[in-house]
Amino acid sequence: MPQILTTFLLVLATLEPTGAHAAPPSPPATPWKPVAGRIMTRWAKDVNPAAPWPEYPRPTMERERWQNLNGLWKYSVTGLDPASTDKIDGEILVPFPIESALSGVARRIGPQNVLHYVRGFDVPADWRTGGQRVRLHFGAVDWRCRVSVNGKSQGEHAGGYDPFSFDITDALRAEGPNELIVMVMDPTNTGGQPRGKQWDEPHGIWYTPTTGIWQTVWLEPVPGVRIERLRTVANASAGSVEVTAELVGDAEGVEIAAEASGQCGGSGKASAVGRAVTVPISKVCEWSPSSPWLYELKVELRRKGAVVDRVKSYFAFRDVRVGKDASGVNRLLLNGKPVFMFGPLDQGFWPDGLYTPPTEEAMKFDIEAVKRVGGNMLRKHVKVENERFYYWCDRLGVLVWQDMPSPFFKSKDFDERSPELSDEWKTNFEREWEAIMQARGAHPSIVMWVPFNEGWGQNDLAWATSVVERTRQRDPSRLVNNASGWTDMHTGDVNDIHVYPGPGAPANEPARAAVLGEFGGLGLPVDGHTWLAKNNWGYVSYKSKEELTDAYVGLLRQLPQLIGDGLCAAVYTQTTDVEIEVNGWLTYDREVWKIDPERASAAAKALHEPPPIVRVLVPRAGQDGAREGEPWRSTTDRPGEDWSRPGFDASAWQTGWGGFGTKGTPGAIVGTEWSGSDIWLRRTVELPASGRGQLALSVHHDEDAEVYINGELAASFKGYTSGYRTEPLSPAVSTLLRPGKNLIAVHCRQTSGGQYIDVGIVRIEPRPEK
Repeated sequence: MPQILTTFLLVLATLEPTGAHAAPPSPPATPWKPVAGRIMTRWAKDVNPAAPWPEYPRPTMERERWQNLNGLWKYSVTGLDPASTDKIDGEILVPFPIESALSGVARRIGPQNVLHYVRGFDVPADWRTGGQRVRLHFGAVDWRCRVSVNGKSQGEHAGGYDPFSFDITDALRAEGPNELIVMVMDPTNTGGQPRGKQWDEPHGIWYTPTTGIWQTVWLEPVPGVRIERLRTVANASAGSVEVTAELVGDAEGVEIAAEASGQCGGSGKASAVGRAVTVPISKVCEWSPSSPWLYELKVELRRKGAVVDRVKSYFAFRDVRVGKDASGVNRLLLNGKPVFMFGPLDQGFWPDGLYTPPTEEAMKFDIEAVKRVGGNMLRKHVKVENERFYYWCDRLGVLVWQDMPSPFFKSKDFDERSPELSDEWKTNFEREWEAIMQARGAHPSIVMWVPFNEGWGQNDLAWATSVVERTRQRDPSRLVNNASGWTDMHTGDVNDIHVYPGPGAPANEPARAAVLGEFGGLGLPVDGHTWLAKNNWGYVSYKSKEELTDAYVGLLRQLPQLIGDGLCAAVYTQTTDVEIEVNGWLTYDREVWKIDPERASAAAKALHEPPPIVRVLVPRAGQDGAREGEPWRSTTDRPGEDWSRPGFDASAWQTGWGGFGTKGTPGAIVGTEWSGSDIWLRRTVELPASGRGQLALSVHHDEDAEVYINGELAASFKGYTSGYRTEPLSPAVSTLLRPGKNLIAVHCRQTSGGQYIDVGIVRIEPRPEK
């Protein structure tokens, strides 16, 4: 067993609660308030310490009676010495992690300490009658915890993202208040548990960790024979939904009855003896981002005509798969029709609550932001949200790609304190991933599972591949993305690449769809709205909202041509700034739109229209015909002033095929090595007779470049690209090109890092309407 797991088990065993926590004196009570010193969101002022996060936490299986245990709890932080547990340090606001400002504490814990929570609670008298049981639920606790009620251990749980519960009935007192104690240990960097972007020393793309309770804690009374879990399978072609209940207790002779009613008018009801029933639906309306139709569902468990248990849920008719379009290219199909999925990398961090949004309205704001800029999906990045997040995605019509939070194991790329990948850590990962899929599997908005990101945790590729295959077997109703970026295991439903700033697309394949799992990352720090005053970064940085919006719209304008070639989805980094990353649509506090959302929305509309036809007039490197005709002439010595004009004598220049640069430069297809600071290129090309459409350059530049056509400056580019971009030529510049022979001249300057230059010419034509 890994050392960290062994240590946690031993420590929690020695800290067996005895009820002594009820007696120690508390420090003087002070009113709760957020810890000052960092930026806050506008919703922080709406946090009610008497009832934070009051919403029902499990909307896919709702019972009428429940009790919310969120609010002010006592807490203490101790070392691993069990003799040091009898103390109270103060109050903490649950469900905000102790590191957050909204917890009222803002304190780091670390792997050598134990976080203790204590609170009292009462159970209504009518919850204890008729053989009812009382269950204690936790939305999420990071990472390993042990729970006791009135000094009696109820069990322990390891996993920072999956919900869990205990039957605490036998530990409850006959009268008076009860005492609940939760003890938590969190290894962060020193453990191999899934933890996403949490880091004990935040920097770059690694953020402040979350320790302890960070989702709602609640109680509910349940009957002895009850519905433990619901599964719905909606079949649009059959016009029905199959409802299956997982039951607990003596289910002999029980009957399940289900009644459905749709927002679009369809309805139906049915009952059957046993655990499953098929309900015919009078009108089928399929769920989509433009029409997120849902059906409310009431399910009863009956015995001899009497209702034993009753829950409410909902479902949708939604089918997602990979299939061919009319051209034989793989596409993502939603309800049988191709849909281009576009939206943000959504990390779900908050400056005041870290992993926990201040309020439901705050959380909903981020989802609505996706729709505002013309998106129809989001990729929930290496984090799992509380269930109400997915409830709102279902309601608002936002597709979700759900990542598994990444674990990290010892390798040359990561912290040496990370453990070696072992069988125990593999089992731990598999158990939590299975629990996450089960806990969030009822949400129609989730259309893709993503078990791995960028090689993180993929130290054993044979094992990681088996995880992907088990994911597919566990849930064949959704797409599976074997790994988003970097370490493709050549399985699953999509081939996912990351290109910054991009965009770019992987090659089309016979069975999988091509997707761009991350691109963009355009940065803009906004004074007064950053996590730190300095050292903020983006992949490419800009100085104003107008500049950033121009660049963002420029990226989106590249996508339709990639879509025409086969690209099926694009994920922009990211919804908001996160700590020192300033590459969001919005600032970290959600106060400032850094891009113009109206211009962004207008640009996104083209992603859902028929893609244009791109006709290659002058091939660039890697395309058919690239090595036909006259090669490029090049020099690295500064030429005369008229070097770009027809008639200039370049006979002494070297000849070579594009592109020019160094191998290893992102996106480069090197035909001729170039490693100096400057290069000048000339080439005479033959163009056909003019046709309908817009002329454009297909250019990959690293770094600054100028392109001349027949001696006149046609375009200039600053910075670098990581792939080929299509840059439309203005009508005035287009007139410089004529049928027959044309001179293309290029100057590129390099300062550091990789280097590359290549230019082709295309004509962009509107696709004829069918």
